[in-house]
Order: sequence, then C-alpha cells, then structure tokens
Amino acid sequence: MASRTAKDLRCRTKVYPIYVDPCLRFDMRYVDEFRDPELIVKASGEIHRLADSERHYRIMEVCGGHTHAIYRFGLKDILPSNIELIHGPGCPVCVLPMGRIDDGLAVARNGDVIFAAFGDMMRVPGTCGSPLEHKAQGTDVRIVYSPADALQLARKNPDKHVMFFAIGFETTAPSTALTLMRAKAEGVKNFSVFCNHVTIIPAIRAILDSPDMRLDGFIGPGHVSTVIGCRPYEWIARNEGKPVVTSGFEPLDLLQSIVMLLRQLQAGEARVENQYKRVVPWEGNRAALKVMAEVFQLRPYFEWRGLGFISQSALKIRDEYAEWDAEQRFPIPGTRVTDPKAAQCGEVLKGVLKPAQCKLFGKECTPERPIGALMVSTEGSCAAYYNYEHRKAAALVTSISSVA
Repeated sequence: MASRTAKDLRCRTKVYPIYVDPCLRFDMRYVDEFRDPELIVKASGEIHRLADSERHYRIMEVCGGHTHAIYRFGLKDILPSNIELIHGPGCPVCVLPMGRIDDGLAVARNGDVIFAAFGDMMRVPGTCGSPLEHKAQGTDVRIVYSPADALQLARKNPDKHVMFFAIGFETTAPSTALTLMRAKAEGVKNFSVFCNHVTIIPAIRAILDSPDMRLDGFIGPGHVSTVIGCRPYEWIARNEGKPVVTSGFEPLDLLQSIVMLLRQLQAGEARVENQYKRVVPWEGNRAALKVMAEVFQLRPYFEWRGLGFISQSALKIRDEYAEWDAEQRFPIPGTRVTDPKAAQCGEVLKGVLKPAQCKLFGKECTPERPIGALMVSTEGSCAAYYNYEHRKAAALVTSISSVA
C-alpha cells in the first residue's frame, strides 16, 4: 500500500483526502477510487477486526440513498454477521402520508390547475390513485426537475394556475424557498407551492423515543447534512450516548463510516464525526439556511407515515408569502388516511421490520404495482431490497433449479 499512498493521481478539480485507516491514507479524486476493490477488502478486514464477536451491533443508516448504496454494492455481504444495518426514515416520499397526496390531487382536479411535481412522486399511490393515474384520466399533471421549472410553467401558461407539490427534507427546501422569493419578486400570481418539506432531526428523535428500537449508532444522512451541517446531531451523542458519522454514498464512504462508528463504540465514546468532509461543512450551508428561514417556519406538528404526528417536524410557508401558498389559496380537504392494513410500511420505516418481512413484499406489492411508497421511491428501502437483494435471491433459486 505504500506505493498507493504516494501515487500521483492527476485531476482537474479539487483533491479530496479520505482514509479508511491512517496507514492507508491517500488522496481521492475520482469516483473509481471510492470503489477501489483493494481498499474495500482492507476496510472490510478492519471492520471484522474491530467488531466484537460477542456483541450484536445495530446501526441505522438514516438516508434512503445510503440504503440503496448498501444493497447496490452488496456491502451487507462483506460485513460481519453480527453487524445489522437498520433502514431509517430518510426517504421523503416514503414518509409522506397518503392524505397529503389526496389533498394535492384534490386541488389538481380543478380544471384550471397544473399539478407539477418531481418524477418520483408520479407513481406514489393515494386513495384514489397516483398522480400518473390522474394524468391518464385527464388531470393536467407535469413532471418537473426543479421548482424553478414549475415557475417557468406558470410564466408560459398565464391562463392556468401552476401548483408545485414540494417535497423533501432540508436538501430540497432551499430551492423551493428561492423559487418562492423569485415568484414574489417577479409578481407571478398564477403560481403556488403545496409545501410538504420535512425536517430530519425530529424524525430521528421519534425513532430514539420508540420503546421497541435499540440502536448502537447512526450513519448520518449525507444530502441533508450538506445544508444543515453536522452540529444538529450533537444532541444524539450528548444526550442519547449514540455515535453519529455523517457519510457519503460510495462503498468506501459507507465502510469507512462503519469503521469510525466501531472505533467509537470500542472506546466507549459517543461523538459526531464527519466522514463526508469533501461535501459537508460542519456548520452547514449558511446561505441555504438563511433563505429557508426567510420563507419557511416550523409547523406545530405534521403527520409522518409510520411515525404518526411529530411536533415541529415540517415546514410551512410564512404569511409574507401567503399569496403563493397553495394551502392558503385553495380549500384543502385535510384528508387523513390509514395505510392498507396488510401493508407494513410503518414498521419498515421505523426499522422494526426488514422489507422482505412485510406480508405483501414481492407479491401484491412490487415496483410495477406498488401498494406502499417505499416500493416506489428511488430512495425507498423496499424498492432497494427488491431491485438488489430480492432479485439476487430469485436468480440464485433459478440457477439452482436449472442445475438440478
């Protein structure tokens, strides 16, 4: 490894130092280095060395993007059997209750309204169908790639009202805030936002307050942390005694984060560490936080799928932007809907069940015909398990059957 440590890797952009072990330190520049097989083997070996064989570890990866990376790269297969990765609630589409989807589509059924949303919302079912199914029935539903695209739709369709169905954690909230500021500055009157932005810290608190949940540590969300930074997690280490390591999304990012967590647990420590330093500033993105504070305020409470009502866990649009707030411009039914009884989305979201333990998984509920949002979203744990683990097992059974 000495030659690799000194290896001169050229790059047109910034050099990002990362390490798995001090003796393996070198500069990382391309994605390929974050997937280096030799270093992955070294990191896996370090994890096996650090893990106490007499102890069972339960580590929650909060972010749905981490869940997909873990399954996609097969990281679970190279971890010791006594390290259990628990999937957390870090998928904004997954935690949105069906009633909010119904409320947004109720506004969309107004013939003068264009319903604009991100693509991962299109197949999420409400009680009367998904946005895509409503589109097939004649509702004007459009896919946009940013709230700015929705504002542009409003400019191009002055005879229509464009409602942007905003969703996401603090990761996407700043772009919604900036779009609202632009709409107000330009006086675009035929545009509004149906705000479903949620915040990550109260959800983690709700998980920790759950009596049936035992966790040893957290792999902290990478995307959210680019905005809020690492400081908001300090209470988890200080008050709950759980270490937190904010992680990137490549195989070596996640493996290094597990190494860092195990070292803390071995030493009996609980601190917040930032593995994703090449992207995440400790104090967060202050410009993004500033525009969020100008446009949004905390709701007293908000309903989360699987977690119930959590106080101060979501954002609402301030009165200064009321003219662009769909909830103030349109009558909203305020629908409350329970998930189908057979679907166990709530238990999976809380990490109580694994996706395959849901009675509907891979049978009635598949990515082609989803019943729950966790099977739809690109960050949903059920979709990740189905696309990687479930199909891998199915292919193995087919292979064994063909040999027999």
